[in-house]
Amino acid sequence: MPKRVVPEERRRRRRPTKSGRVLSEALIVETALRLLHEHGSAGLTARRLGLALDCDPSTLYRYFRGMDELTLALGDALIGRALRGWRPAGSWREDLRAIGLRIHAAYLAHPQAAVLTASRVSGRAAELAADEAVLDVLRTAGFPLPEAVRVYHAFIDTTLAFAALDAASLALPDAARRADEEMWRSTYARLPAATHPRLAEAAPLLATRMVTSAYPTALDMLLTSAGIDLDGRRDVS
Repeated sequence: MPKRVVPEERRRRRRPTKSGRVLSEALIVETALRLLHEHGSAGLTARRLGLALDCDPSTLYRYFRGMDELTLALGDALIGRALRGWRPAGSWREDLRAIGLRIHAAYLAHPQAAVLTASRVSGRAAELAADEAVLDVLRTAGFPLPEAVRVYHAFIDTTLAFAALDAASLALPDAARRADEEMWRSTYARLPAATHPRLAEAAPLLATRMVTSAYPTALDMLLTSAGIDLDGRRDVS
């Protein structure tokens, strides 16, 4: 039976660890992010975390019920970083674009963590704040509730899907990532027009574009489509 998680105010260690730090949920999350960056997902274990924090691994279960709950906290921490300092500017398109780009960038700053967390739903504070912010921007802009939820769904899933895709590429070993990128400048660039006419004519542009993220373009297309729908509703009314 799993140990009961103790409330934050009651689980702080009375004395520092050997390294002089006092354990907290935030410290554990920061250390886990560092371990993921240094060792990949295989390196994130309770044992390795305990060694990094100079504590018995069992102590971690006073803060998290298990490694899966820690994983959810990692995702929430990335969203929290994305929202830090964001304030609505009053233009719904610019506000949503800013939120989306911030979330995408926060995940790509920690690609190993992004691969683990982008598909998860944590229900934690930062995630809820981001969802509330997106829905508030849409409702304030005048989107009816069903349409606001539809756009919110597309916006969040597009943002996290690209975060996961782009992070997975960044998480590859350097040699594998370079080989994938070089494929656009080698195999694709040498395709004969007789057998692959469209790829042959597009090869120079593909070599430039396909090694960058399509997220900003997809985001702009999504917001443009949502704006057209909103303008159409206003014209009818």
